[in-house]
Amino acid sequence: MTGSSGKHRIVVVGGGAGGLELVTRLGRKLGRKGRAEVTLVDRAWTHMWKPLLHEVAAGTLDVHEDELEYLAQAHHNGFRFRLGRMIGLDREAREIAIAATLDEHGAELIPERRLGYDTLVIAVGSVSNDFGVPGVREHCLFLDTTEQAERFQERLLATYLKAHSHGGPQQHAQLHVAIVGGGATGVELAAQLYAISRALTAYGLHEIVPERDIAITLVEAAPRILPALPAHLAEATTKQLERLGVKVMTGEQVTSVDDTGIHTKSGAHVPAGTRVWAAGIRAPAFLADLDGLESNRLGQLVVNDTLQTTHDDNVFAIGDCAACAWSGHEGNVPPRAQAAHQQASCVARSVMARVRGESPRRFVYSDYGSLVSLGRYSTVGSLMGNLFGSVSVEGAVARLFYLSLYKMHQVALFGVPRVAFLTVANIFRRAVHPRIKLH
Repeated sequence: MTGSSGKHRIVVVGGGAGGLELVTRLGRKLGRKGRAEVTLVDRAWTHMWKPLLHEVAAGTLDVHEDELEYLAQAHHNGFRFRLGRMIGLDREAREIAIAATLDEHGAELIPERRLGYDTLVIAVGSVSNDFGVPGVREHCLFLDTTEQAERFQERLLATYLKAHSHGGPQQHAQLHVAIVGGGATGVELAAQLYAISRALTAYGLHEIVPERDIAITLVEAAPRILPALPAHLAEATTKQLERLGVKVMTGEQVTSVDDTGIHTKSGAHVPAGTRVWAAGIRAPAFLADLDGLESNRLGQLVVNDTLQTTHDDNVFAIGDCAACAWSGHEGNVPPRAQAAHQQASCVARSVMARVRGESPRRFVYSDYGSLVSLGRYSTVGSLMGNLFGSVSVEGAVARLFYLSLYKMHQVALFGVPRVAFLTVANIFRRAVHPRIKLH
């Protein structure tokens, strides 16, 4: 199974948490040594760890200081990078179709093209699931990509500046934010928004009085927020959010969204000038009909226990876009960064085995728990381990574990020495920079 060059062609589509870790490892092990051609395809030039997008949206993290350049990562780690968005697959020819790349004015920079493979790994992540609720696409902001998070931050800052310049809000609910979805993203965003509302006042926007002008509402259809955490931690988080002034509405199913706010099944209306949708995920639409590959109702590619798609052993899928049965549990492996990390490690071993003519490895998911950060106010979560079982953690200990997740991702990409230098540099940078991004 090789291309015309005589080398095994490995193509990874999607440079998220799993895809970038995978292609980096394969580049080091195979690409550098000339044992295979390893290529990453992504629609963007840069990578940002998706669990941090709520900080980008709030302005507490500057994406331009923390993002990773794909071309630089490829140069240092033995793989190639191709800019583009996958739009199709020809399994018989073993080629993927990549859409034309356009500039900001719509002019074509790179024409539509095809790229051959011997092993294909699809790691394109997920997008928000609006569940067909009327008005969501037209009136809500999303946090699926870095661009969307930056757009949110720019719009939020512009709204604050406009209100400040007029001596306060000019319309009812102008500075109100409604977040639909009580999972980790919605909860973490709510806490970050509370923090920046106070910080902006400290930086001179004195015409805005947070207690009077700003409201943050979290709307969740389930009976409680944070279903991935134990009930007592979800309750503790709810109380902490309410102490911060965040209104938490549970058991409220959103039926429509308009430019005035959120409408729910119970008849409630949540007025909000800014509306954020973080209520669920689904796979990108193009996967639902990808040259005969099996997909589920969320558009995810169905894979077996080796993470190969059920209809084609040459095609793997990992991360949020893959439907992988969770052995010993009902349902599939949850869409978390830790799952993508573990799947990337497994597929890396499988692909290296394929290059040697050996069988792929079986994937077994280990759940290490869930953690949710409320910024500097608190961190809560549960840790799973063979020794103690499930352990609830809060406060400084939980915060330490939460930060370590990102460090593990960085170590997979850069190695321990460089991550140590980056950590020290970040400490000094935060000491001299504003707490929030102000432009």
